[in-house]
Amino acid sequence: MSMLAAEPVTLKPLSPKLSTPDTPTLIGMSLADLRDMVKEMGEPSFRADQLHHWVYVKCFRDWELMTNLKRSFRDKLQEQYQIGSLEIAEKQVSQDGTTKYLFRLADGKVVESVLMHFEERGTYAICISTQVGCAVNCDFCATGKLGFSRNLTVGEIAEQYLYVQGDSGKEVRNIVFMGQGEPLLNYDALLKAIRLLNQSAEVGMRHITISTSGIVSGIERLAKEDLQLTLAISLHAPDDETRESFMPINKKWPLEKLMPALHNYVASTGKRLTVEYILLADVNDQPKHAHALGELLENLKCNVNLIPYNPIQAADHYKRPSRNSIFRFCNIVSEYGKKTTIRIERGADIAAACGQLANQQLS
Repeated sequence: MSMLAAEPVTLKPLSPKLSTPDTPTLIGMSLADLRDMVKEMGEPSFRADQLHHWVYVKCFRDWELMTNLKRSFRDKLQEQYQIGSLEIAEKQVSQDGTTKYLFRLADGKVVESVLMHFEERGTYAICISTQVGCAVNCDFCATGKLGFSRNLTVGEIAEQYLYVQGDSGKEVRNIVFMGQGEPLLNYDALLKAIRLLNQSAEVGMRHITISTSGIVSGIERLAKEDLQLTLAISLHAPDDETRESFMPINKKWPLEKLMPALHNYVASTGKRLTVEYILLADVNDQPKHAHALGELLENLKCNVNLIPYNPIQAADHYKRPSRNSIFRFCNIVSEYGKKTTIRIERGADIAAACGQLANQQLS
């Protein structure tokens, strides 16, 4: 069934004060940071706990709503700090309920986040960006066509979750770092944001997923962190020649380097990996590719998530495989003892599906 494009909803920022690049934000500060801040301001330490609750639990963005803070303290805070720096440039709602947020950052750059609702699971998840644009430049991905602009800060990463949680009014308990950018190329800010969301916003570590195109150095670092999150690998091909044809990162980190890093990650953490595999018609979706993938992953503790290609204008030379080809591929890989699923498409009618984020503003 064809889907009509959803109407965009353009919103004003929730914050009463427009963000400025030079004003520090509370979002990005841990509870310990907030305690240091209020101490310097001559306030008792419990004020930090109150602030922490308003910002990270209630997700409030308006000083006036923080009613248990005395007026003089609120005025002082508003003079020196802003709560967050993101503003909504545009918000679109898909017919399947997926919501895409286009955020304007304090320096005028924009980045996207996607809120997804899975009715069959009764849960909400948010897809978060870690960079403005992306330097990896996978040929099938709209974000890669933007090029790389800059890394997001700890606050900008965490605030995407807090803003969407507050704006939607939903209990968003799953976070996937699969938005714009390569998360492991912004490693330090990513890890600080994850710990902040886990400890301050109370998102369970087991409900957090990092997706990487295969940055071996980052995978090796992550293996030493002892975090109970999920690592997803954008593999997309079972051999170097095919993979390198649409993933330039394979030149630096070919399979002979990537696969040992994945085996070491599993051995170090005991965690099962998720292997993501985009299906491109007549490129990597043939039975020979499925058998090669099964053999490549045979001794790796992992599940396989197949992603039928979502068309983007900049890469329309790729095509989505037929339904029969998708299920044939799935069945072959399953024969190698791997739990293999086909990703449920969300938000394709508003260009919010996997690979489609391109910072497009309609209004």
